[in-house]
Amino acid sequence: MKSLFVSVLVALPLIAVAADNPDAKFYKAAAEGGIAEVEAGKLAQNKSSDSSVQDFGAMMVTDHSAANDKLKALAASKDLKLPTSSSVTQMATKAKLDVLLWKIFDSAYVKAMIKDHEAAVAMFKREIAQGQDPDAKAFATATLPTLQAHLKKIRSIAKTEDVKQE
Repeated sequence: MKSLFVSVLVALPLIAVAADNPDAKFYKAAAEGGIAEVEAGKLAQNKSSDSSVQDFGAMMVTDHSAANDKLKALAASKDLKLPTSSSVTQMATKAKLDVLLWKIFDSAYVKAMIKDHEAAVAMFKREIAQGQDPDAKAFATATLPTLQAHLKKIRSIAKTEDVKQE
């Protein structure tokens, strides 16, 4: 019972944000995704045996850190509280990647980046088409081309490295 009470207390700020901003789910998911990309990018830089995967990881750190900073500033201007960590699912993916080495890491990372970027592109397109917060829509519009470029690049790496998608 105590843990249920604590869970409700933890969720209340997110519920309050959702009530105030119709696009709060987008802000939350974008923040979590951006954090996850930076963390996974750092892993790729350190664990990959392939320079193209390492370079892609560095690009993830640079580009997603910049987008995260813009999102934080936007959220602060609206008194929205963003998550400071990735989602539980994203943390689990990072933990799985963290124990892998060399080519096995590279393949798993490339697959994860394709999946993540496909989902992010879809989410950002959905925000552009259906979002109600003009600032969230503008952020999504400005960020989408970078996400699409990331997806194109990681698909190219997958093809070059013969990484098969499931």
